Amino acid sequence: MYNRAQYKLNKARKSKKSIILKISAMIIASLLICITAYGIFLTKKAETAVDNAYETVGDREGSVLREEVVKPVEDNVSILFIGVDESESRNKNDDNSRSDALLLATMNNKNKTVKLVSIPRDSLVYIPEVGYQDKITHAHAFGGTKASIETVEQLLEVPVDYYVKMNFVAFIDVIDALGGIYANVPYNYLEKDENDKNTIQLTKGYQELDGREALALARTRKLDNDIERGKRQQEILSSIMDKAASASSFTKYGNVIDAVGDNMKTDMTFDEMKSFFAYIKGGSPEVDTFTLEGHDDMSTGTYYWELDEESLIETKNILQNHLGLNPDAADYSSTQNKLAKESE
Repeated sequence: MYNRAQYKLNKARKSKKSIILKISAMIIASLLICITAYGIFLTKKAETAVDNAYETVGDREGSVLREEVVKPVEDNVSILFIGVDESESRNKNDDNSRSDALLLATMNNKNKTVKLVSIPRDSLVYIPEVGYQDKITHAHAFGGTKASIETVEQLLEVPVDYYVKMNFVAFIDVIDALGGIYANVPYNYLEKDENDKNTIQLTKGYQELDGREALALARTRKLDNDIERGKRQQEILSSIMDKAASASSFTKYGNVIDAVGDNMKTDMTFDEMKSFFAYIKGGSPEVDTFTLEGHDDMSTGTYYWELDEESLIETKNILQNHLGLNPDAADYSSTQNKLAKESE
């Protein structure tokens, strides 16, 4: 009698366990289907956004410093990030505006590392578009994206394989879509917003920033200089990469794509852009940041950032080596990092 009752009880328990397993399997299958469907939705959404943002630079078919067209899935490449100094309130034509930020990223495909160089906007450089020296920020005003690319190639002697150009609206919206970023604010200061009105109160310390606050931090330079400003822009870009690479941001990608919208231009196709996902497969990639050293110069009555020639040559060698263009050049940053670790 006891054995029969125990048998029924065990059978009931197995049946209940089987039902729970089936329900669990159905839930997991449903989640996988939803995630897959969302992934397909994001892919299509992103493809449409990139197609709309795609814009070649005149008749330019790759860099003149390349013998062959590169492929990011198998080659080392570079990307020039251009932040344009325009907004709806300024009502400027995009190609006539100055570049407010210029950052060149070189990407090493073998070790999936990134070197990010910030170019101070007031750097005195030769601008091929006009044939004389001027502030690098003016290159975009003289000849749009093409003039900026040619000027950077002339200055650093490395190819610019791709460009990504964004205005202030996109910058704000992307950060807001990610739910904000963390960055260090160096001082207390009332800064201008995207409409050039003093409404953003920056407060000293490491903190979470929304899009408008991050833009104000990226632009401010009243209490220091362009070098520190460039470092802040690098930190903000790295913080955006960290946030975008985090698993928690997966559900926010749709909003990020919407944020970019009509506020970005690039000569990368969707397939080329997808190739860079390999750099964030295991989280945010290793990023070495640099800025072009120099000193203030008012000798002509106009302020310029006079570049240090020795530092410029060193930076050129680092970038060329990272792109595999000059294998014999010393990788200064890697050497310094190694020495720093050995001294600890």
